Amino acid sequence: MPVPEALLRLTENPDFWTGATGDDPSSELRVTFPVIGGYALVLDLDPATGERTLGLRGPAHSEPIQLGWAPAGGPAPAALRWWELDLCARVIAWEDPRLPHPGLVVALLSPFAPVTPDDDEPAVAAMREAAYRSIRRDVPPVPPSGPEQAPLPLFASDDWWPAPVALSPQVLDEATIAELSRPERTFNDVRGGSRFPRELLADLVRLSAAHLEAVCDQQWYAETRPIARHILDTGDLRPVPALLGALTEAGCDHPTVLDALSEPLVPAEACWMVETLAGAEPGTLLRHSL
Repeated sequence: MPVPEALLRLTENPDFWTGATGDDPSSELRVTFPVIGGYALVLDLDPATGERTLGLRGPAHSEPIQLGWAPAGGPAPAALRWWELDLCARVIAWEDPRLPHPGLVVALLSPFAPVTPDDDEPAVAAMREAAYRSIRRDVPPVPPSGPEQAPLPLFASDDWWPAPVALSPQVLDEATIAELSRPERTFNDVRGGSRFPRELLADLVRLSAAHLEAVCDQQWYAETRPIARHILDTGDLRPVPALLGALTEAGCDHPTVLDALSEPLVPAEACWMVETLAGAEPGTLLRHSL
């Protein structure tokens, strides 16, 4: 898995997401997200300062070229357009089922793709919220509480035998998710710099789009496309189990596809998969469903 264990442990700490990580003893971390054709997005993090740097590594490069630098608490660098991040995250998830979309990739890279006036603000917020909600942690089972034997009625109430507080497997609470998902008021458009790798990024975007466009032409996806198109046209996710069943019967065993359409259903995850299988523009179903 491309995500280091040290980073996974950090993501289970709410302070990591809110920027309150000062004096963190962790050393600097690098995580590489292979996308397609030898291209990769490379994220460098300094837990002690909260600074993050996003780079793009091409097929002919041993080191990434910087796309943007995000200081802790500072304005977001608009290194990626939101639709570029969404597209790359879809391809990453398609190739690595351990990184579902929207999920960790979107959550980590969102600071580099702030919402601009050209974006569908509610749709972006919905995807971000789904990504931050997907950050989970293992929690120990709640130990049994209460008396070993039935107490007298006077002493049987919950006030006498309070149950231990159960930790939530969701790392971030709803208030924090809402704060992280809101549109940025200020951002730096770093794409105008002379060193910004425009051609390299454009090639990555072109390859990623072509890769997803070719998916719906594969045999079992083509056979089930009418169901996907029906869901897309109506905006109704209730037929998703029927789509999942048809894909399974057609012989589809792709874990990313099956997981995205399985219960418990995550609407944002199901939407991007239906869009892909229907050969639709990303965000088409999302705007109707969320």
